[in-house]
Amino acid sequence: MSTEYYERLRVERPDLFVNQAGGIEILSDPEAVAEAGGVMYSDRYITLLRDPVRFPDGSTGSYIRSVSATPAPGCAVLPLLDGRVVLIEHFRHATRSWHWEVPRGFGTPGLSAEENAAKELEEEIGAQALEIVPLGELHPDSGTTADRVSLFAARVAGTGPLETGEAIRMCVTVPFEEAEAMVGDGRITDGFTIAVLLRARLAGLTA
Repeated sequence: MSTEYYERLRVERPDLFVNQAGGIEILSDPEAVAEAGGVMYSDRYITLLRDPVRFPDGSTGSYIRSVSATPAPGCAVLPLLDGRVVLIEHFRHATRSWHWEVPRGFGTPGLSAEENAAKELEEEIGAQALEIVPLGELHPDSGTTADRVSLFAARVAGTGPLETGEAIRMCVTVPFEEAEAMVGDGRITDGFTIAVLLRARLAGLTA
């Protein structure tokens, strides 16, 4: 477990260590960090932190959370083709299952959120974005990760080659109401996809 990298993150990404009144306080004194804190794991996608903390009742301990390896937020984008929704069938290693999803990915440093969305569309379904509509942000799991994800809808003229190397085996276009029915009956369980469908409906993009 690296305390040196942990302290470097404090300097480089101070937003990850903000304390707020009444919340769980991250301790910064060297003894607390040495005893209970540090970077447990890191690769080019995620970093796993163990924070030394003080809870609201005054007790101390540690809390584990994951953060994106880059401060650039990830994105999830709902492709709209002739008023219909494009969904991909994607195999996910974590669940060992196939899932109906929208294109999404990690943030790329140096690209804007909109540019990241356009990149994911091109990479995953071979589509060029004609229009990109921001739909806000999402914290996918506020209990375990600090990550935030930018949500978008994008009008596309068509689809092209799929990113089969990432275990995407097919894409379909369905009416918006059918996509919502897939949420209702459990065919869609991916949280990003459910969230972006809801945001698109609230934004009036269902026609």
